[in-house]
Amino acid sequence: MRIPALFLVLFSFASFHLYAQTVCNTKPVLPKFSESAYAELFKKMAAAEKEYEKDTSNADAIIWYGRRKAYLGDYHGAIAIFSKGIALHPNDARLYRHRGHRYLSLRCLDLAIADLERAALLIKNQADEVEPDGMPNAKNIPTSTLKSNTWYHLGLAYYLKGDFIRAYEAYTQCMHVSNNPDMYVATANWLYITLRKLKKEDDAARLLSTISADMELIENKDYLRILLLYKQQMDPATLKQELFGTGSSLSNASMGFGLGNYYLLKGDEKEARLIFEKILSGDQWASFGFIAAEAELKKL
Repeated sequence: MRIPALFLVLFSFASFHLYAQTVCNTKPVLPKFSESAYAELFKKMAAAEKEYEKDTSNADAIIWYGRRKAYLGDYHGAIAIFSKGIALHPNDARLYRHRGHRYLSLRCLDLAIADLERAALLIKNQADEVEPDGMPNAKNIPTSTLKSNTWYHLGLAYYLKGDFIRAYEAYTQCMHVSNNPDMYVATANWLYITLRKLKKEDDAARLLSTISADMELIENKDYLRILLLYKQQMDPATLKQELFGTGSSLSNASMGFGLGNYYLLKGDEKEARLIFEKILSGDQWASFGFIAAEAELKKL
């Protein structure tokens, strides 16, 4: 797969600073868990730590220990673990992909971009691989890959920076490796709003034409509903009622950002602000919907 020359130029700059840009001082807001959920997550983290301690140079053990740390909200701890892994395995794209994700969680966008661009370069000539889920879906079937997650997170980092041209290029690459309906609708969601930001209305419309209500999904149903909203096939009032009801806070962040963005696209900044503020009153600080709503609210 061809990587745009733009990314190669960007990487030459980012790689120069890869080890110099190491400070991310964001203080995270810890996720809220039920007692039983926390106990289960902590148990899995402790098991991952035990495996890691058996061989602190094993890349798989490093990755899982870092991922389990992050699920508990210890993003700085996860980054420290991934950084140790990178020192040992500087050509393992997985480590940059996961560290980049957690820099994203902490809103350290430049650091995230540097890592994810590095991962994108490393995977260029590699066969793709399914990325196992740390928090499996209902069918325990992973829906993303190393390549799709690398491009997806890189696109988001650029989107949050307001660099919509580079976000578009990253999401276009991601679409090439979004090979199941769940990953397709997740990528299409962000690509669509990026196209709208770039005033590529015809391209945006063509993308929406590939979306249908009967797509068989495992986990990304909120993204499908958002896309159907953009297609005028979903009632915004229904989504708003759900948002202000008692639904899942994670679902509220994802769906809520789509709904707020829908109102932004219609020029209704007042309604968009109301929606974004609702999201920020929730407890999904590290979710992408929350982070994106936070970024948009700063512009209003």
